[in-house]
Amino acid sequence: MRLYMFEHCSLCFRVRMTAALKRLHLQETVVLDDDSDTMTGLVGKRVIPILVKDCGQPMLESMEMVSYVDGVGERIFIGPERPEIAAWSDKVVAKTGPLTMPRYPLLGLPEFATVAALDHYTLRKRKTFGDFVELRANTRHYIKELMPDLEELDRLIETPWAINGKLSRDDVRVLPLLRSAAVVKGVSFPQKVRAYFETMMGQIGFQPLPVI
Repeated sequence: MRLYMFEHCSLCFRVRMTAALKRLHLQETVVLDDDSDTMTGLVGKRVIPILVKDCGQPMLESMEMVSYVDGVGERIFIGPERPEIAAWSDKVVAKTGPLTMPRYPLLGLPEFATVAALDHYTLRKRKTFGDFVELRANTRHYIKELMPDLEELDRLIETPWAINGKLSRDDVRVLPLLRSAAVVKGVSFPQKVRAYFETMMGQIGFQPLPVI
């Protein structure tokens, strides 16, 4: 299996953490942000992540990729799923964007290895989120908006090694978003969120992204 991905991409990390938890070898190919040719050559449109099975068939939807990878051998995501976790995830995606999107280009990530790739990302995201300098200047405001959601998550976490006590697809919904939020200097995870984040990242053997 080969995953075409961006290092900063939370949807990509869903697949990466699943493979890591299962101790499966997943070939990873980081695509430059402006390399639309690779994406369209594989699936006919610009999209990330793309998982190409060993048979050559590509997959496009991240949770379908998670189910596919989890189905190799004995499944590990056997715990319950809670609608409040899915709702939390949907809500927090929108709140983390203004904090994380203007920071990713400053982290030295491989998808921004060329000036053209970096410029492509900046122009693309600026259309959605606005000026990066202004967004970073408003960091305190966006952190204040995010903190109640982190405190809500703190109340929802059942154990540090699985959000619902046993590993489930809810862990795939939550951990990548925490990995993204953790890049923001000034974001302070509540105690149970911090313990969960550190334990899960330790289990999968990934270092957090740089903080800025």
